[in-house]
Amino acid sequence: MTKTRKLILTVLLLCVCLVLALPINMLRPCTRFGEEERYVYIYPDHTSNDVGQLLRQQGVRSMASYNLLCKVLGYKVRPGRYRIGRGDNMLSLFRRLRNGQQEPVMLTIPSVRTMDRMAGYLGNHLMVDSTELATLFSDSLQCAQLGYTCETLPALFIPNTYEVYWNISRENLMQRLQRENEAFWTTEREGKAKAMGMSRKEVATLASIIDEETANNQEKPMVAGMYVNRLRVGMPLQADPTVKFALGDFSLRRIWGKYLTIDSPYNTYQNLGLPPGPIRVASVAGIDAVLNYVRHDFLYMCAKEDFSGTHNFARTYGEHLQNARRYAQALNQRGIK
Repeated sequence: MTKTRKLILTVLLLCVCLVLALPINMLRPCTRFGEEERYVYIYPDHTSNDVGQLLRQQGVRSMASYNLLCKVLGYKVRPGRYRIGRGDNMLSLFRRLRNGQQEPVMLTIPSVRTMDRMAGYLGNHLMVDSTELATLFSDSLQCAQLGYTCETLPALFIPNTYEVYWNISRENLMQRLQRENEAFWTTEREGKAKAMGMSRKEVATLASIIDEETANNQEKPMVAGMYVNRLRVGMPLQADPTVKFALGDFSLRRIWGKYLTIDSPYNTYQNLGLPPGPIRVASVAGIDAVLNYVRHDFLYMCAKEDFSGTHNFARTYGEHLQNARRYAQALNQRGIK
């Protein structure tokens, strides 16, 4: 046997061994990381080579097996969020990718102050484009198709946690949020709103103000009762958070003087009734506080001078001035302007 023939046979033998070894490698663990799981995010414009690179970056080895499977079985890239478990083998991982067996995302809707922030949040947690969402949220025609105005749109969002796919489309996302809103507004909640003479959007608007007034969920029904009293007697809400919203400055600690005269439909010192829409995405606690408001005869409230985040309530303006004076003194002592 010539040296050339020996070399050829050796190469052929190595190739056969390699081919036989690949199926075995496909069934062996192909991950090398300590966590229980990692995730790979695949976009529509990714190729099979891109996916291979992403897998390598996430600690997946046996890429020869991956490439062979792509050639033998074929692989049409399916966008999505895929789980890579510790101890996964290449065959099972490849099947998930090939069949589009995504791992859903637990999406928690936040109680944010602006729709721009909501668009940014959703864009960071889903494949949807945040710019496109921001455009939708500010487009009166698209909002109308959802049953809202640009001002009332925050009332659509209910801050709960939902299971969705990472690559959900913008249209399907909005439809899902509408369904969740309908599910949230049970017959009981709807009945309480009607008994108050308020729509869902009006309840969410008042709830958003209460959320801004206090983070103390136990106090929220009390605050809600005070604002309901003001609405019923035709008194301006005079809610400082609405002025902050009108100014676009949520860092203000004291609302007085020139701030109170800003020309805005959100200025509840200048306009009677509720503002045009929520000043933030209202929390579930805030909405339920409105629907289950405490019935009392207080018309005024002022933050407590101990900065506990709760309030002193008053029935008369004279009592309120005393509370306000103590709070102002506390602000001055701390140098808060």
